[in-house]
Amino acid sequence: QVQLVESGGGLVQAGGSLRLSCAASGRTFSSYAMGWFRQAPGKEREFVSAISRGGVSAYYANSAKGRFTISRDNAKNTVYLQMNSLKPEDTAVYYCATSSRYSINEYEYAYWGQGTQVTVSS
Repeated sequence: QVQLVESGGGLVQAGGSLRLSCAASGRTFSSYAMGWFRQAPGKEREFVSAISRGGVSAYYANSAKGRFTISRDNAKNTVYLQMNSLKPEDTAVYYCATSSRYSINEYEYAYWGQGTQVTVSS
């Protein structure tokens, strides 16, 4: 069992930045790939970014490329999502999740956090 707790969300103006954190319980954090997903009101949850177990590889949705950076600190059992140049369309609840595979597919992620709200005003 893995427990994930996201933090760092909030209200920011367009063009601003936020850094989301996701703290994981347990001693096996480094054995999981990690992902960030988001769900906007009235929309389905969508992939944002993923990072491999060792943090060497990362993948981004087109909407996040060039603006978001995913990273992880396995010593702290934490994954981060640095979000720059935020846009109103980035407004959503952001979730982190664990997977045994480095994947962009939501169904491959077994454990999920409760989410953190990001609101970008225009």
